[in-house]
Amino acid sequence: MDPVLNPFSLLAERWQPSAAMVRRAAFAALVMSVVIVVTGGAVRLTASGLGCTTWPRCTGDSLTPTPEMGFHGIVEFTNRMLTYVLSAAVGWAILAARCHRPWRRSLTKLGWAQFWLVMSNAVLGGITVLTGLNPYTVALHMIAAMALAWVALLMWERSKEGDGAPRLSVARPIHQLSYVLVTVVGLLVAAGTLVTGAGHHPGTPQDNKIVPRIPIDYDRLAQFHADFAFISVGLTIAMIFVFAAVKAPQAAKSRTKELLAVLLLQGVLGFIQYFTDAPELMVGLHMLGATLTWIAALRIPLALRVREEAVIEQLPAQTPQTAAV
Repeated sequence: MDPVLNPFSLLAERWQPSAAMVRRAAFAALVMSVVIVVTGGAVRLTASGLGCTTWPRCTGDSLTPTPEMGFHGIVEFTNRMLTYVLSAAVGWAILAARCHRPWRRSLTKLGWAQFWLVMSNAVLGGITVLTGLNPYTVALHMIAAMALAWVALLMWERSKEGDGAPRLSVARPIHQLSYVLVTVVGLLVAAGTLVTGAGHHPGTPQDNKIVPRIPIDYDRLAQFHADFAFISVGLTIAMIFVFAAVKAPQAAKSRTKELLAVLLLQGVLGFIQYFTDAPELMVGLHMLGATLTWIAALRIPLALRVREEAVIEQLPAQTPQTAAV
């Protein structure tokens, strides 16, 4: 009987990308996860959130924006189309990981996790439009995008490592402290989505009173957000001194300093934004900075452990019993 094959195994027989190509594909997916956050922010900041009035079509009768929808329709539709570019980047990462020899199943799983996060976030984006830019769904949309960046970063970092069991380079309490820092930075980003939900840019023209806002005082939410920023900066400085004292790996020291630099820059942007009534450019830069801050924090615990090369699972000969996706 002929072996049972599927498209992935057929492609893997004809194309075996190098480890460097797998890393490039994973990095491309990570870059696109950042780009989609920035372009999504541009939709809101240009008041184009309802540029397409429904989902998955742009209007009830048209898949694409009509001339009557003007600039806002083009901006919203362009952001939707960039989801396909993101999907292509994730697809390349999946295929590169799947076809590489030897096959690293863990990388393939991380690629598929990105795919399902992209799909779920697309649906969440549609719900955001259908609910008239409800600020809570907008916030969830942003948090889901941060989850995508997390998995994309993890795949890229893992593509540079072996598949052996992780071995800590520092004492476990210090490693756990790095996750406390990640948690605080995550809460900082989440608090920022609440400020957005109560703030100056609902995603539609300012005279549109239909879009709901979070019914909490904007100044209080901004102070709440700033408090997490101060905690994040303080904890990052503490981590720098701890890493110096315990002779942590140089990569961890460098990444912690990078996080501090990004946090301080974010603080400057945040104060300028607050005292200048949140101009669009400042808000856009702050959103980009939030994504980079999140990525910088996530990279720290990854630098505190090593994965040596291990016996990596080889694809078995294709038989009716062993053929797999």
